[in-house]
Amino acid sequence: MKVGEQGTRWGVEQRLEFIEFRLFWEGGVNRSDITSYFGVSVPQASNDLARYQERAPNNIVYDTSGKRYLAGKRFRPIFRKPDADRYLSHLAATSDKVTTLSESWLAAPPAFDTLPIPHRRIDPAILRDLLSATREKRSLHIHYQSLTRADATWRWITPHAFGSDGMRWHARAFCHQDRTFKDFLLPRFLEVEADGEAGAAAIADTVWQEFIDVKLEPHPQMSASQRRVVALDFGMQNESVSVKVRLALLYYFLKRLNLDGDAERRAPREQHIVLGNKAEVRAALKRAEEQTPLAA
Repeated sequence: MKVGEQGTRWGVEQRLEFIEFRLFWEGGVNRSDITSYFGVSVPQASNDLARYQERAPNNIVYDTSGKRYLAGKRFRPIFRKPDADRYLSHLAATSDKVTTLSESWLAAPPAFDTLPIPHRRIDPAILRDLLSATREKRSLHIHYQSLTRADATWRWITPHAFGSDGMRWHARAFCHQDRTFKDFLLPRFLEVEADGEAGAAAIADTVWQEFIDVKLEPHPQMSASQRRVVALDFGMQNESVSVKVRLALLYYFLKRLNLDGDAERRAPREQHIVLGNKAEVRAALKRAEEQTPLAA
């Protein structure tokens, strides 16, 4: 297959998936939805709708009065299993102004809002330098303001990855000064002066390379009915679910879920889940903290 043909085929598949997304989540789609979003001609949009109807005749019905294609009563998706998280991520992206409504696949979203989070400044030029150093396995001379020091200092680091706790991003890097791997928060980079040879390879960051299975269970003081609904909420089987967490992100994971203390001692109406393998998790966290300081 030629490159041009492959690109065209990929475009058609994406448009068919778009049609299915609109049918499932919004109950219908029309030609103008396709032409306005993808910039294709009306005949091309008609061909896409006809192609989708050929592949899934039970999924789409033409409404002559409304001049719109509607989801059939025996609708069964053929591209992707409907994913609630994916739909809600479209809503969140528009709310966070990551994208606009016209750029998303949504046409008629419900009224919604998300919890506002204060914006953290990240210099795009510095992020570009960090990305470049990560790709090329180089070090950077950075001016960084740590909250453990009164004044900003210059130091060499070798970044190899990025991490997020859901609220803020950091660069995972080898600090040449302290001779250890650390988390450096992106907003605290003030300047990047030069690049140089790497100080350590990513494979040497064993805390980043290692994972642990964190087992979550309903709070033991809940009633049987409450435990069942919490298990359903978190997708548990037999009132337990295992979440694979990178050791370098374990502290942030536990803090985010209020599991960094004695969760069992909190009231179940406030703390819904507890650790099912607490001793193992605590031992792993201690090992990680001994090898890696928290974000500076």
